[in-house]
Amino acid sequence: MLQMAFDGLLVTEIFHSLQGESSLMGLPFAFIRLTGCNLRCTYCDSTYSFKGGTRMSLNQVLAAIKPFQVKHVLLTGGEPLLQRNTLALVRLLVAEGYAVSIETHGEVSIEAASKNARIIMDIKTPGSKMNRGYFEQNLKFLKATDEIKFVITSQADYEWAKNQVLQSTFPTREILFSPAQPLENSPGKIEGIEPRFLAESILRDRLPVRFQLQLHKILWGNIPGV
Repeated sequence: MLQMAFDGLLVTEIFHSLQGESSLMGLPFAFIRLTGCNLRCTYCDSTYSFKGGTRMSLNQVLAAIKPFQVKHVLLTGGEPLLQRNTLALVRLLVAEGYAVSIETHGEVSIEAASKNARIIMDIKTPGSKMNRGYFEQNLKFLKATDEIKFVITSQADYEWAKNQVLQSTFPTREILFSPAQPLENSPGKIEGIEPRFLAESILRDRLPVRFQLQLHKILWGNIPGV
């Protein structure tokens, strides 16, 4: 875990926007992007969160999101579960009446976090270059109300993810397939995949998954803080 010498968190940004992904797409959210990640996925669109950040106490974080007047809060990154005070923030948010979601790559234990938050676990495909299989240790901690996400970078990724869905018994009701597109500032080059190809492949193969595009990028482009 990312060790903190103070009773707080390293925060890259806090902002108010619409949820651009998951089954809650389109709902107003408070976004809390925490600093730090131990992976370097080829398609990453938040490399600016790997380092730096602002030290904030838990109460400062709470005060920052209060004016947004929202029900939902998303903790994202980077990898938010790397910071040891993240769980304390989750408990505080729940106590204040917020519905908390956490985006995680699944390589850090979600056991404690899943008790108080909705987990969105991004299972890394081979095209991410971070496909190490560590997510399997966390499957037993997922709830039916949690979600699993696959970011598809190529046809080969699609076939791999399809096999995961068909051969595994995932406990979640929602499995998300999202097409990745090449980004200028991503850590590596990816082939990318056309959204229509992915959609038609899902329909052809009768997969029990939810196709999704990143709504926020359609509305505002690939810029931080929206």
